[in-house]
Amino acid sequence: MKAIGKILARYTAWIWALLQHLGMWGVFVVAFADSALLGMPVDAIVATYVYHDRKRLLFYVVMASLGSVLGSIPLYLIGYAGGEALLRKRISEERFQRIHRSFEQHEFWALMFPGMLPPPMPFKIFVLGAAVFEMRFRDFFAAIFAGRFVRFSILSVLVLYFGPQIVDLIGVLVRRHLIALLFAVAAGVVVWPLMRRNRRRKRAA
Repeated sequence: MKAIGKILARYTAWIWALLQHLGMWGVFVVAFADSALLGMPVDAIVATYVYHDRKRLLFYVVMASLGSVLGSIPLYLIGYAGGEALLRKRISEERFQRIHRSFEQHEFWALMFPGMLPPPMPFKIFVLGAAVFEMRFRDFFAAIFAGRFVRFSILSVLVLYFGPQIVDLIGVLVRRHLIALLFAVAAGVVVWPLMRRNRRRKRAA
């Protein structure tokens, strides 16, 4: 455990040292790396930048959202090339079918809603799903950007009210209630499009 702690401490120190050189563009680089490579503490970094430089709140939110989208493109291409076999190796058949149904019903919300949730939400599985189920790249780009924009905007507002420590609290809540959140996402993918259709029908009537 001590060895793991030392490794994490060095990893954290390396990230913050890198951010000092990147300046205000650090949120973009970290968000890109978080989506393309290994997981990085993107929420904590966005929170820190916003807390110490609230005048650039919108800039940091946009850069983090854009970095997440562009970082997801390599995984999208991998999923598109690997096909269903690649995704089936990583998840159970039941979960595969559930994700498949969500993309069939409304692919935009099926990707946007998971994009709104922080770790440990397995977002990369949904990125692979978007590629496997042949989601149009334009919609893929828009869904991730919208989901991340909402996520980082809410995070930034909370940070301004409660401070950077709110990131740890959100992480704990998500880990404890991950299953409930996954069900909520699935319900949102199904219910939200139906609500919109009903509203359109009422307006037309």
